[in-house]
Amino acid sequence: MQPAPRLHARPGQAMPVAAMVLGARVEVAAALLPRVFNLCRQAQAQAVAMALGQPLPPGGDEILRDHLLKFFVSWPAHLGQGARPLPAGWATDPAVVRLAVFGPAGVPARSGEMMDFLTSGQGAAPILRAIDRAFPGREAVTGALPFADANNLWTGAPIENSPAARQAHRPALRALEATRGRGPFWRVAARLFDIAALLDGALPPPQSPAPGEALVPATRGLYGLRLRAEGGIVTRFARVTPTDSLLAPGGVLAQSLATLDPARAGQAALLLDILDPCSPVTLTREVEHA
Repeated sequence: MQPAPRLHARPGQAMPVAAMVLGARVEVAAALLPRVFNLCRQAQAQAVAMALGQPLPPGGDEILRDHLLKFFVSWPAHLGQGARPLPAGWATDPAVVRLAVFGPAGVPARSGEMMDFLTSGQGAAPILRAIDRAFPGREAVTGALPFADANNLWTGAPIENSPAARQAHRPALRALEATRGRGPFWRVAARLFDIAALLDGALPPPQSPAPGEALVPATRGLYGLRLRAEGGIVTRFARVTPTDSLLAPGGVLAQSLATLDPARAGQAALLLDILDPCSPVTLTREVEHA
């Protein structure tokens, strides 16, 4: 019997970012990057400013907005629950967001509290329960890849570069990993805790491990930028995005697709939306030969 075809990802053509920036004046490059990559405009602007030793512009609002859009609009649409408007005043009132996302009991800190939250029907609990049912057992999971940091981000090796990488220390998330693996449910719950960190002002701050280098938390994970200038002209430029890590050979997307039951390929659109690449990805069905 011929094996069932499995899904494989085919990334779109990468944008020639370095060619657009090298040789440009610093102020041109600083204005260009946030405009070209407007999905993470604040992270881009912060990274450029930090690499150039300039004052950091504000950040964080776009991460909160993007996470809320997933819980209130994008994932409910995939799950047939119907999109809802974002909480009124979400950008200015943390209490409103906290109640809308976590319900009156607040952030579930430990495993038992997470189970209580899931059965409460409050806040984002129905979304998490539906995603848990959509990927039963240890389906669409990855291995225990190293979490993204200053040492491994630039290697191109498979790493976990996602909100889960910065929230994996949470006891409730560790318990979910132990019982369900690093799958869609674990990743969605990590975004939940990322929201909690944003509301508490506890998101990891941008860092500059070396002159001309910046590591900035972004919606999808850790964003890295290396930029040098001489005489006001950009002479060195390199960047690594969470999507670069996601699409790395043998990385999170490849492993997630490899462990997705071929008979349930209809869940691939939801899986891709959870993994959330910020550039086009085409999924194809291919038979794997031994």
